[in-house]
Formats: sequence, C-alpha cells, structure tokens
Amino acid sequence: MHKTRFFDHLILICGVLFLMTPVVVAFMTSTHTAAEIHSKGLMLSPGGHFAETYTTVLTRQGGFTGQVTGARMVMNSFILGVGFAAGKIILSMLAAYAIVYFRFRMANLAFWIIFTTLLLPLEVRIMPSYQVMTQLGLINTYTGLIVPLLASATGTFYFRQFFKSVPDELLEAARIDGAGPFKFFIDVLVPLSRTMMAAIFIIMFVYGWNQYLWPMLMTTDESFFTLMRGIKSILQVWIGSQIPDYNEAFALAVLAMLPPVLIVVIFQRWFIKGLTESDK
Repeated sequence: MHKTRFFDHLILICGVLFLMTPVVVAFMTSTHTAAEIHSKGLMLSPGGHFAETYTTVLTRQGGFTGQVTGARMVMNSFILGVGFAAGKIILSMLAAYAIVYFRFRMANLAFWIIFTTLLLPLEVRIMPSYQVMTQLGLINTYTGLIVPLLASATGTFYFRQFFKSVPDELLEAARIDGAGPFKFFIDVLVPLSRTMMAAIFIIMFVYGWNQYLWPMLMTTDESFFTLMRGIKSILQVWIGSQIPDYNEAFALAVLAMLPPVLIVVIFQRWFIKGLTESDK
C-alpha cells in the first residue's frame, strides 16, 4: 500500500516538474538581457534585470504609434477573455433552457443542429465572419472581437445535460407559486447552475484569452492589440543587426500565463464540482 502511494506521488511529482519546467525557464530567461539570450540561449539561472524588464513591458509606450503599452494589451486580453466567457455562458444557458423546458417541436433536431457546429471551428468560418464585421463597421471594436465568437455548442450541450438532471418537482413547485418562465430561470436554474457556470467560465476564459488569429484579423489599431499579438510583434523585429527583445517577449509570455493560472487555481473546486456533480 505504501509502495503504491509512493509511486503514485512520484508520478505526480514528475508530471508537475515536466509541466513547470518550461514556465520556470521562460521566467528565468526573461530576467536576462536580450543580448545574453541571443548569445547563450535559454537560461536556467536568474538574471539581474527582473524589475527593469517587467516595468518596461508594462509601462513603456511602443509599437508603430508609440502609444501602446503592455498593461493596455493585458487589459484588452482580459476584456476579450471575460466578455467571451460571460457571453458564451449567457447564450448557452438561454439556448439550453429553451430546448429543455419549452419543448417545442423538433427541439432535439435544433439541438443537434447546434451541436454539429462543433465541426465548423472558427478557422472554417473566419472569412465570412470577418466580412460581416467589416460591413457592420465593427473592426477595431471590442464588440467585433467578442460577439462573433459567442455561439457555443459546447456550453449549450453542458447546460442542456445539467437542466435535464434538475428534478421536475422544482418546475411544478415554481408553477404552483406563480413563477413564470423568466422567474423560474432567474430564481431557480441560475442559482443551481453556479458550479456549472464556474466550470464553463474557466474553460471559455482560457480559450478567449489565448485567441490569436481572430484578434489579428479584427484589430489594426494598436490600442486594441492583445497580449498574443504583442508577443508576436516583438519577435518580428529584426532590422539589420538589431536583436529582438527576447527578454520582453518572455516577460509578456509569463504575464500571459498568470491570469488563466490564477483563474484555475482560485476556482478549481467549482470547476471540478461543476463537471462531475450529478446530485442536485
């Protein structure tokens, strides 16, 4: 028994080290100068430029306009991640609520049509979506960044399964108390769905935070650039003998990891509970 537990913990420790090593290397490398990184490669030891590098990437104005900062890109990524996750949860809950409780004709067909959209990822429909946003004048807006990504077959599926597990007695009790469809949804289903909402929020926030292709198409104004675009723009600088600011790119990469990690760590109990609990 003790040997089995020892090997279990050993495997877990090896897994943690395997996953954490790239993060540690990125952080250590970010504390060195760009010249040192260019000549010596990745670093495993800390350098002496931690405060300087991270202050620079967060506060220094740069880019083609000389006005965008790392803090601004962090805020743009945060707005995209939160708006993306919150919008998906709202639309998914409303769609699942209609399918489960209104019981209109061909409701199952409607659900499976929604579910088949999983076969059409963003990359497949990106040009028509971009054309629609251009015609609506939503280029370089947060609305254009967020709204086209909101429809979620995954979220609708999870909430549908969750609502189907809610006892019918709750619906009957709400009807006896005179609650209408909207009141039943707000006062009964939403409180019951908190753990599921937390689980979906984590998944969708991380997905929205890491978006690169769609923000690249939708933003030509640097004030709307996200962190992912900022990292790429730093590494594209190679003019003559000029060395790209590798340390700043690694610093932005480390900053890009922090919010998703914090979200998962803070809400991990709700995340696990939301995806595994069956008793309502």
